[in-house]
Amino acid sequence: MKKTKLLTITVIGLLLLNFAILAFLLVSGPREHKRPTDRPEGRPNPREIIIERLHFDDNQQKEYAVLIIWHRGEIKKLDTNIRPAKNELYNQLKQPQVHVKIKDSLIAVINANQKQIEETHFKHFEDIKKLCHQDQLEDFNELTEDLSRIFEPNKRPRHD
Repeated sequence: MKKTKLLTITVIGLLLLNFAILAFLLVSGPREHKRPTDRPEGRPNPREIIIERLHFDDNQQKEYAVLIIWHRGEIKKLDTNIRPAKNELYNQLKQPQVHVKIKDSLIAVINANQKQIEETHFKHFEDIKKLCHQDQLEDFNELTEDLSRIFEPNKRPRHD
């Protein structure tokens, strides 16, 4: 078989494959792409829960939006600090012998940042409480009983 004939057959085969893929995509229809921050079906956004449960007015909602921006920025910074420390910690497993002092210091860094995350969460809710009017404080107190459930991470598969 000549090279040109082989090349022609290959090009035709690739064209047919491309048309088949295009046909499949057109037939299967558009897919809804979810952002990583989307909540699972039927699970409301915590922002919406807080606004609804505390009966925030428009002004309170605007102030709350500012608090959310601050909170997310702080948590993102702290998460960014944790990631390299975790990477370095788990890189210790590559060593023939784990250096206990290095391991302990990295865990201490991770713990310190995790503590800051919890303190940031707590301050965020203190700030939300400050937004509440006197008649909303009872609703806020009831909300605090559900905070761990509202903000629990999405269910993920177990890692054995």
